[in-house]
Amino acid sequence: MEVINTLGRRKSAVARVYLKPGKGNITINKRDVNEYFSVPIHRYVVTQPLHTLGVADKYDIKVNINGGGTKGQAEAVRLGIARALVELDAEVKPQLKAEGFMTRDPRAVERKKPGQPKARKRFQFSKR
Repeated sequence: MEVINTLGRRKSAVARVYLKPGKGNITINKRDVNEYFSVPIHRYVVTQPLHTLGVADKYDIKVNINGGGTKGQAEAVRLGIARALVELDAEVKPQLKAEGFMTRDPRAVERKKPGQPKARKRFQFSKR
């Protein structure tokens, strides 16, 4: 089997995921996942699709990620891994879709509008 290449995005984070058969090693930007994501919740989010299917120790995953913060990056990696697993075996798509791992979260930061301090906040109105 050749290397499977997929893309995951969340907010402004973009993760390129490379999946191949192996022992379950996850490398993110040439660092181990435990070293890259110091918060346990983010490590859990990254491995969710693998644990849902019970294949956490069957594949080696290499990820190149840039942009965004740690939460956005973790969720981008999750989407990329889920897409790679579906590309490998289309039978698992309903299971991953039911967990919500196949949906690209479209929420992003709203742009700042001119004449306002922030996207929605207004300067104080003065009647006189």
